[in-house]
Amino acid sequence: MAHELRALVLTAASIGFLHTLLGPDHYLPFIMMAWARKWSAVRTLLITSVCAVGHIGSSVVLGFVGVAFGLALKGLVGAESFRGNVAAWLLIAFGLAYFIWGIRLVYRRHPHRHAHPHSDPHVHTADAVRPHLHTHTHLGEHAHVHDADSVKTITPWVLFVIFVFGPCEPLIPLLMYPAASGGLFDLFVVTAVFGVVTLATMLAAVMLGRAGFNFLPLRAMQRYSHALAGATILLCGLAIQFLGL
Repeated sequence: MAHELRALVLTAASIGFLHTLLGPDHYLPFIMMAWARKWSAVRTLLITSVCAVGHIGSSVVLGFVGVAFGLALKGLVGAESFRGNVAAWLLIAFGLAYFIWGIRLVYRRHPHRHAHPHSDPHVHTADAVRPHLHTHTHLGEHAHVHDADSVKTITPWVLFVIFVFGPCEPLIPLLMYPAASGGLFDLFVVTAVFGVVTLATMLAAVMLGRAGFNFLPLRAMQRYSHALAGATILLCGLAIQFLGL
């Protein structure tokens, strides 16, 4: 392996690791969703892997197109910056929507009393003092039974779309274009190293975070898990958009 290629490979591995670890959006959404939705280890690994491949692959494709057609680096960097803005706002929107849904779910699960007139007095167990009142939640017979299933199904796809839009900012300018000067082999090797290290770091961070959450005594907070997950994702998006994380 030539000295230049060796240096680029080491740089690709370092950047892939640090870029992922220093960007909480690479793992916090998956950790929080795994906790809130009680994903199994296999499901967590699968969803994280698919999103990571989409995240890395979108920048790889753009980089290869740029190299193949001799596009100016400045234009590709601008395209990546635009995609980053879109991804940040999508993360903000998803986090906010999920937070609101989580708060609504807490309310619907909270037992409360109010009057419900019924033709059949035995439909609900009546209050002994105030028989016109009964205690219930807004789940069960009052629930929209498909709500939870719909959110459960759509959540991984929303995360996938967000991560496809999310760019690997250092990949094209710092790795792919310099590697392309050494030929296609160098380009493939450097890109592969970056992708593998990024994927491995994401999976390790997510699984370690998931294990930590499962270890902590958070049973009392479980009813707020969806709201907390949404709030965390919202904060991640805000940090990316306004703090440049």
